[in-house]
Amino acid sequence: MSESPHLRFFPYEEPYPNQREAMDRVVNALSRGQDVLFEGAPGTGKTLSALVPALEHARENDRTVVITTNVHQQMRQFVEDARAITRTEPIRAVVFKGKSSMCHIGVDYQECQTLRDATRSMVETESEKRELEQRQRELLAESREGDAGAAEAREAIMDELDDLEGELDEFETTNVCERYHNNLTQDTDGFFEWLFEDVRTPEDVYEYAEERDLCGYELLKEGMEGVDLVVCNYHHLLDPNIREQFFRWIDRDPSEIITVFDEAHNVEDAAREHASRSLTENTLEAALEELADSDDSRAEPAENVLSTFRDALVDAYDGALGFGARESVGEGWEDVSIANDDRRDDLTLAFLERYEGRGIDPELELAVQLGKALDEEYERAYREGETTSRAECRTLQAARFVATWMEEGTALGQYPVVSVRRDGGSDEVYGRAELYTCIPRSVTSALFDEVAASVLMSATLRPFDVTEDVLGVEDVATLAYGMGYPDENRRTFAVDTPPLFASERNDPETQEAVAGLLRDAIRFTPGNTLVFFPSYGEAERYHERLGGDGGLAGADLGSLYLDGSGEDEEALRRRFVASDGAALFTSLWGTLAEGVSFDGDDARTVVVVGVPYPHLSDRMEAVQDAYDRAFADRDRARDPGWAYAVEIPTVRKTRQAIGRVIRGPDDFGVRILADRRYTTADMGKYSVRGAFPPEEREELLDVDPEKLKFAMLNFYGDHDAYDGSPLQP
Repeated sequence: MSESPHLRFFPYEEPYPNQREAMDRVVNALSRGQDVLFEGAPGTGKTLSALVPALEHARENDRTVVITTNVHQQMRQFVEDARAITRTEPIRAVVFKGKSSMCHIGVDYQECQTLRDATRSMVETESEKRELEQRQRELLAESREGDAGAAEAREAIMDELDDLEGELDEFETTNVCERYHNNLTQDTDGFFEWLFEDVRTPEDVYEYAEERDLCGYELLKEGMEGVDLVVCNYHHLLDPNIREQFFRWIDRDPSEIITVFDEAHNVEDAAREHASRSLTENTLEAALEELADSDDSRAEPAENVLSTFRDALVDAYDGALGFGARESVGEGWEDVSIANDDRRDDLTLAFLERYEGRGIDPELELAVQLGKALDEEYERAYREGETTSRAECRTLQAARFVATWMEEGTALGQYPVVSVRRDGGSDEVYGRAELYTCIPRSVTSALFDEVAASVLMSATLRPFDVTEDVLGVEDVATLAYGMGYPDENRRTFAVDTPPLFASERNDPETQEAVAGLLRDAIRFTPGNTLVFFPSYGEAERYHERLGGDGGLAGADLGSLYLDGSGEDEEALRRRFVASDGAALFTSLWGTLAEGVSFDGDDARTVVVVGVPYPHLSDRMEAVQDAYDRAFADRDRARDPGWAYAVEIPTVRKTRQAIGRVIRGPDDFGVRILADRRYTTADMGKYSVRGAFPPEEREELLDVDPEKLKFAMLNFYGDHDAYDGSPLQP
C-alpha cells in the first residue's frame, strides 16, 4: 500500500500510537471543508497530527497554515517541529510576534504607524527627486544639441525639483524611522535568503536587524507573503482588526487560510478577553482636558455628555463601595457590583438621571466627530515633527466607548462592570467602566466562518458539543484519542479527603488530612512529586506545613519547592527536574499546569489538591446566566450555565494538571486527585467525577487517605522503581 502523501511532512521515523490514524482523519476532514475538534491525551503528538495534514492540504490547494497558541512553551515546540519538517520537506515558515516585542526604538503601535507613513513618503520623495534629476540631465544634453523642446521641458522639471527640494527640507523636521528608511533604501534580499534558510524566531530576526540597523518587524511582515506556515499568538487571530491586517500581510484571503489552534480549551477565555471593552476614569479626565483646550463648537456638547458619564461613574462606585470600603481598595482592579436584575445597571441609571442636554446620542455623535478631527491633527503634528510623540485622542476613545455602553449594554452576553483601584503614586481611588463579554462566540464564530477550515486541538477539549456551542464552530469532524500508552504504567487515584470548599480550607482537621496525604504521596514516590492547588495561597500553606522554608517540622521529604505569582517558573522548573525526591508546590492557575512536560524522572507523581473552581464572582455569575439563556434548549442533566461556565472548565483544568506526567510510552507514574468530590461519593451538584470523559472516569480508583501509601507502594514496587528496599508504610 502506498504511503499517505501528507507523511512527506512528518519529520520523524515513526508516528506515535493513533498519530497515523489522526493525520488521515484530519486531512480527510479538511478536504471536505470541515473544521476539526481534536482531543488527544498529553504527550501523544497532537501538534504534528494536526500540522502535518494541514500543510499537505495547504500545499495541494495553495493555502497557508497559521498555527497559534497562548502558551510560550508551545511556541518553542512549534519552532522545533517546523525546523524538523523543513529538513524533510522544505517549507517557508515565519514565526511572528507583536510589534511591542520587536521594536528597536520602543514606540507604540500608533507612533510606529505614523513614523512608517512619514518615512515612506520621504523615501518616495527622494526617489522621485532622483528620477527627475536623471531626466533633467538627459534634457540638458538634448537642449545643448539644439532641441528647443527639450529646453522647455527641462524648465518645467527644474520647477518640480524646486518643489521637491522644499518638501525634503520639511522632512528635516519630520519624525521618521531611520531603521525603516534603511529597509526601504538598502538591498535587503540577503535578509529574505537568510530568513528562509531555516525557521527563524522573532529573537533571531531582531538580532539580525539590530546588527544591520534595520527594522526586523517590517522586514518580517514583507517576508510573510504566501508562506506555507505562520506561527503566531492568539491575538493575531482573535482580534478582528489585527486579523484583517495579519491576513493582508500574508497576502491571503481568509478563504485561503487554515488555522490550527493549540491548547484550544483556552480560546474561550482568550476570546472573551479580546471582546471586552473598558474605559478608565483617568481617560475620561484626559478627554475633558482635551476638550477644554479646544475652541471647536462641538467641544461643549462633547464635554457635557462625557463629564456627565464621568460623574455617573464616580456615583456608581461610591455607592457600591459603602462605608469604610474605600480605604481597603488596593492597587489591583477590584469589581464593585452595579448590575440589577430588573433594570439597567447603576452606572447607566446614574448617567440618565444626571444628564441634561440636547440628547445623549446627538452629543455623543458630535464627540466622535470632534475626536476624529483631533486624532487627525495629532497624526499630522507628529508626522511633521511638531511633536516628539504621537498623542492619542482620549475624546475619541471615550466617546466611542460611551456610545457602545449605551447601545450594547443590555445585549445578551454583555455584562456591565465597574471596577476600582488605588493609584500607587497619588494614593487616590479611581474607577473603570467595562463591558464584559460573556459569550466568546461573538468573536470566534466570524473567524471560523471566514477561513477555509480550522483545527482546534487540546488534551481537554471534550465535551465537543460544549466547545461547538461556546465558540460557534459548525460542521465539525471530531476526533478523540485517549492515552495510547500501556494501562499498567499508570494509576489514577481519587482520594477521599475532605472537600476543600473555600469555607472549609481553614479547618484544622481538613488541613491535617490533606497534609498527611501529601506526606505519604511525596515519601512513597521514587522521584519527584508535582503538587497542584486551587491557589498559590493554598500551595504556600501546605509547603509550610510540610517543612518548607523553615515551616513546621515534618518527615524527611527532600527538597520542597514553592511556586508563586511572579516567580521565574522556567528557572524553578529546571531546578525541580534536576532534583531527586523533590516536591514542587504550585497553583492550578499557574503556567506549569499546562503546556509543560515533566518527562520520565522529571516527575513521577502528580497530585491535584481540591477542585479548581474559578473565582465565583459577579462576572462568573453573569457568564452562567448568559449561558443559561443562550443554551437553554440543550439537553444536559445539569443547568447549562453551571455546566458550561464552571464545571466543565474546572474539570479541564484538573485534566490538564494530571497530564503533566506520563508523556511517553516508557513513562510510568501515579496521578492523585485529592478531594471527596472526585470520588463516587454523592456530593450533589459539586460531584465532578461524572464530568470526566468515560474512559478517564473508568480509570479513577477510589482510595481512602490512609491506604494511599500502600497503593503507591504496590504500584511503584511492581515497576521496580525504588532504589534498594522500598519504604515501610
